[in-house]
Amino acid sequence: MELTAQQYKIIEDFLPLQRGNVKISNLQVLNAILYIAEHGCKWRGLPKKFGRWHSVYMRANRWAKQGVLDRVFLALQENNVINIQVDHISLDSTAVKVHPDGAGAFKKNGPQSISKSRAGWTTKIHMVAAGHNRAVVFSLSPGQAGDAPEGRKLLKGLENRGWDGAKVIMDKAYEGNETRQLVFDLGMEPVVPPKSNRLSTWKYDVEAYKKRNEVERLFRRLKGFRRIFSRFDKLDVVFTFFIHFALIVDTLISVNRP
Repeated sequence: MELTAQQYKIIEDFLPLQRGNVKISNLQVLNAILYIAEHGCKWRGLPKKFGRWHSVYMRANRWAKQGVLDRVFLALQENNVINIQVDHISLDSTAVKVHPDGAGAFKKNGPQSISKSRAGWTTKIHMVAAGHNRAVVFSLSPGQAGDAPEGRKLLKGLENRGWDGAKVIMDKAYEGNETRQLVFDLGMEPVVPPKSNRLSTWKYDVEAYKKRNEVERLFRRLKGFRRIFSRFDKLDVVFTFFIHFALIVDTLISVNRP
């Protein structure tokens, strides 16, 4: 899989301008990163057709630390290339196992959302999705972190989006009073079943709850990229870069789909 020149045109203006005597174009770099993301190989394993692996690595590393793809992702939302539905959103998390190469960085180098849980060394990706292929926002946490506190942080970031009345579909990990109240305070409707040990229960939209699988399907799409299925990156800023990259590529490839 490679990005075409037509797909690249959609984001070309959001990427840094190439200056000086640069032999590798931004499109070539993106396709090289796509190869790394898909195959999960090391940078040194890049085929020669992509140019010098070190040149690609240096540009990707620079983009990661400058938050280039974070801004591209937001720009795609603002320009409605990523079309966000507002009638309902889904909130969930998924655990990613950390490869031995992804552990052991010094804390001073930057945040590392990695910790030991029952599944071993893991990172959690928390995400709000609008459909099975549209991410609204996401964050990282150590593997043993609770879903509800991290989910509330994401929901607070949706304030003033004008999504009054939208349904927020969540599983039982988010059925606590604090999370549900936050959704009400945001002017939205929580769609979450009560736990069986609840003394006072509530009714919820059973038909809407069936759409909870949308965020799970989005996680499945993301984990089709081996660089996300298993965390190889020591620093959050680089792992976040690959998640943004996968979401952007998935969007660009699906733009012309019916």
